Amino acid sequence: MEWLTILPPVIAITVVVWKKEVILALFLAILSSELLLAMKLSANSVISTPINTIDRIVNTAASAGTTSILIFSLLVGALLAFIRDSGGVSATVNRVIGSGLINSKKRVGGVTMFTGMAIFIESNLSVLTAGIFARGLFDKYKMSRARLAYIIDSTCAPICILILLNGWGAYILALISTYDLGLDPLAVLWGTLPFNVYAWLTLVVVGYTIFFDKVHGPMKEAEDALESVETSLDATPATKSRFMLVPLLVMIIGMFGFMFITGDGDITKGSGSKSVLYATFLACVVAYILLLWHKRFTHQQSIKIGFNGMGELLPLVTIVLLSIALGSSLRELGTGIFVSGLVGENLPLILVVPMLFIAGAIMSFTTGTSWGTFAILIPIGMPLVATLGLPPSLVLAAILGGGIFGDHCSPISDTTAISSLAAGCDLLTHVKTQMPYALSVGGATIIAYILLSLQILF
Repeated sequence: MEWLTILPPVIAITVVVWKKEVILALFLAILSSELLLAMKLSANSVISTPINTIDRIVNTAASAGTTSILIFSLLVGALLAFIRDSGGVSATVNRVIGSGLINSKKRVGGVTMFTGMAIFIESNLSVLTAGIFARGLFDKYKMSRARLAYIIDSTCAPICILILLNGWGAYILALISTYDLGLDPLAVLWGTLPFNVYAWLTLVVVGYTIFFDKVHGPMKEAEDALESVETSLDATPATKSRFMLVPLLVMIIGMFGFMFITGDGDITKGSGSKSVLYATFLACVVAYILLLWHKRFTHQQSIKIGFNGMGELLPLVTIVLLSIALGSSLRELGTGIFVSGLVGENLPLILVVPMLFIAGAIMSFTTGTSWGTFAILIPIGMPLVATLGLPPSLVLAAILGGGIFGDHCSPISDTTAISSLAAGCDLLTHVKTQMPYALSVGGATIIAYILLSLQILF
């Protein structure tokens, strides 16, 4: 029955491709996963599958971490509405363009990528800040929102896994600290930098699309479709750029401050989910105060704008909730362990590292979580360091890169959903336009790991 554990993600992906409906796909996947879990217990418990499915979603929403993510996503909707309806976005774009510093598509893309790289402290904050800042510029220069979603998604996660002075680094360090790797765990972690081929190549490809202003495949179709129609920057007249810039600055500084506070003085040990929630809430409060202070809106109007903004993002928030619930159900079902075992059995030594990368990609793609993939694959990959004599940093880098690769291709990933949210792009459009780039880089990474294994082991 073990092979049935891959059925729920297969159902999700099939429904997404067939019906173009993500919420239905995720719900059916959770339902099928709960059915398989019930069958494990007893045939009599199968009839309780619908109730178990609802309980799974409710219990997922009730967990502190998930609640933080969901409230954060709703607050993002309110913040976006505040800065948009205030005229702050239009004013900021006009001001930036008027300065002459950003006067081409290349510079728009470059500033967006730089913003995503600069805020490496937390991936969601990085995606959100870069997306909000660049939306108006992309509209002004008739660049598709799909391209924006690609740039921020393919910049922020790779840079977070490379710099590691953030929650990502603390999480991975905790996972590898229990293994005897012959080196200090921190040295092993930093040693992944030259070996994390997927992250480096992804950043290079993003840079290529920006510097040469060239896009290919479905992304080019999205760009061409945009060029053929008139695009409007914003229906709201420009007012003051402070309505956008001040809340964003408060959010960024607040994120660093709250990471410091939640980490008891160590920013690398801070809680990313809590900090991004607190920072976004603070930014919303500041945006609201600015609107009242400058008499842009009344209290009643501001509250209505905020809740309307939350309502606009409710479908994406639902997708995030269901994707996290599916990941929880699949972990209990054992999907990740089965996939990793299936991929890793009876391999030649030079294929172990490439197959760990592929296993990470498959697990992340089918479960929708790179962090969950790390938690499952690191306990499988790290013991191979001692038994097979593999370099620990190379093994770890392959697992980390595979998790990011699968996440970039997955329509059920919460990170993909948040990137779409930040860019204001349809989720499936983002997946369709980003996947060719991710697959190309992933294929090149597999070849690179085979060559590295040959060089190191022989």
